[in-house]
Amino acid sequence: MSANAEAVTRNLLSRGHSPPSVDRLYAEKIQHRPLRLRANSPPPATTAREARRAARQQKTKDRAKQLRPKPLSARERRRLGLYRAPATGEARRYETFAPLHALWLGYIREVLGAGDLRGGGVNAAAKLTSADFHGAEVEVVRSSCPGRVGIKGIVVKDSRFVFEIITRKNVLKMVPKEGTIFRVEVPLADADGRSGKEDGSDKPGRDTANLPAGTNDGKFVFDIHGEQFQLRSIDRANKKFKAHFLPNL
Repeated sequence: MSANAEAVTRNLLSRGHSPPSVDRLYAEKIQHRPLRLRANSPPPATTAREARRAARQQKTKDRAKQLRPKPLSARERRRLGLYRAPATGEARRYETFAPLHALWLGYIREVLGAGDLRGGGVNAAAKLTSADFHGAEVEVVRSSCPGRVGIKGIVVKDSRFVFEIITRKNVLKMVPKEGTIFRVEVPLADADGRSGKEDGSDKPGRDTANLPAGTNDGKFVFDIHGEQFQLRSIDRANKKFKAHFLPNL
């Protein structure tokens, strides 16, 4: 420490301490006290050119994010009617949804497999409960409202409490699931991919008299109890159903 700095330090200490204390404090705590210097700063990670490039890239990314359309909110989707069945026009015709039904038949055959499709049973029931029924052709066979019995058509929308069905007369019916039993028929697919009946008659060599239980004239037939089906299709896919005794059946 320089003589000038030492004199200034002793002068400051003498203002609050006696001369012996000044000598002791200076010798013990100040004279040989190390001065810790900050370590050398690391070199800059990026050069000016790299910084400008990063700024341009960030600006481009922010602009692309601003131009990206935002997803619609639930209120906007309801206002636009994206989940409503078509009210009028060509979209509200049975023929429009016929390809969807054909697609669903292939889907349900793949879900069930050849064994469950021809034999039924508990495994088939478990697969059917988690299946999607958009495009299935259903028929009301029992209902608490007699006027609904006989309604048959393709499921356009499978909501939690109702099936929206388009009939062959191009009429959209909203059938509540509560108190209703729906029947679904799936034609058995042959090895060549065609259904069990062709042109309204059985194929030659096909014995329909010895079909397993659950099949009817070359079709796999099952009933859906609507009260036990009051779930959305996405909720049914992740739900494990358990067998219960139903007193109302």
